[in-house]
Amino acid sequence: MAIDTSADTPIPVGEVSRLIGGWIDRLGAVWVEGQITQLSRRPGAGVVFLTLRDPSYDISLSVTCFRSVFDRVADVVSEGARVVVHAKPEWYAPRGQLSLRAAEIRPVGVGELLARLEALKRTLTAEGLFAAERKKPLPFLPQLVGLVCGRASAAERDVLENARLRWPAVRFEVRNVPVQGVHAVPQVVAAVRELDAHPEVDVIVVARGGGSVEDLLPFSDEQLVRTVAACRTPVVSAIGHEPDSPLLDLVADLRASTPTDAAKKVVPDVGEELTRIQQLRERSLRAVTGFLDREERGLAAALARPCIQQPHRMVDERAERVDALLDRSRRTLGHLLDRADSELVHTLARVVALSPAATLRRGYAVLQHPDGSVVRAADEVAADEVLRARVAEGEFTVRVAAGDPAQG
Repeated sequence: MAIDTSADTPIPVGEVSRLIGGWIDRLGAVWVEGQITQLSRRPGAGVVFLTLRDPSYDISLSVTCFRSVFDRVADVVSEGARVVVHAKPEWYAPRGQLSLRAAEIRPVGVGELLARLEALKRTLTAEGLFAAERKKPLPFLPQLVGLVCGRASAAERDVLENARLRWPAVRFEVRNVPVQGVHAVPQVVAAVRELDAHPEVDVIVVARGGGSVEDLLPFSDEQLVRTVAACRTPVVSAIGHEPDSPLLDLVADLRASTPTDAAKKVVPDVGEELTRIQQLRERSLRAVTGFLDREERGLAAALARPCIQQPHRMVDERAERVDALLDRSRRTLGHLLDRADSELVHTLARVVALSPAATLRRGYAVLQHPDGSVVRAADEVAADEVLRARVAEGEFTVRVAAGDPAQG
């Protein structure tokens, strides 16, 4: 319950300390995991003093335990070891200090650490932090490379020397931090965030030499993994040697097997690039020369064709052909006209031969009634009837004589 206080009715410091101690007493015993940063076993003392630190955050707690409790694990526990402590929080009222009273200490073995890392790996994989599609490509030629490594370490030397041998103009922004121990994770995280916020840094390299599983644990820390996943700048992981594979390798945009390999992957080799440029220039020159040669040969072949050398020849050949066709068409048309004329003459002769006029010229005459109808039989005329007689050279009238018309 909240205590009713005011500026006029404050409570003493001792009362506040007593109340805090009461609240803490109600917490009960808890299991706590951390890394031992300080260990004090005073000769003759029955109590051992420890400092337990969270590897991911800058937080520590004091732990006390009886010597008999610590002696059970004294052979396998030392400073830097990870342990699990079953302890009850205690409040030391005179100094206002919180500590843990340990009843049991258990060392965290390599097998257990690997099992926890595997569980964390599955969790982060399910969240998509290791997905290939979220990885960013590295710039071809970074102007400023951020480097997170140990101070005066072999990893720093390998990255700087090999990168400058490959590209002398490359610049580095180096952040020296602890790369193992309890202070490694928060300082590496802070360095990565600082370089990610740097406007000129094009790529960040996190480098460390080889080591045991325990030494490389900071680079499998969940906080560091999530920090790298959130970076806008591409991150290269160069931790340990080829067999080493901390979780940082999985979340980084590129994994280098060693710090030297990281230098080779971050910057191009100036000699190789000059050679490549020279090869490309020679290849381009060969391609252009080959193209021009082909076009020149094609042009020469085109110019050698008769239609180009004697362009009027085709016109002359076509003119001769046109004249031949014209002459042929005239002859054909003449033959057709002559044949038609001959047929017309023969037809005309047949028509003339078969016409009534030709019959009249042979001495025949045509008798017609006054109404123009032709007399075809003797009984068609009457006595004294006037008929018109047509002959070849004209016509005249005749009168039918009296008598038997059939004999007339």
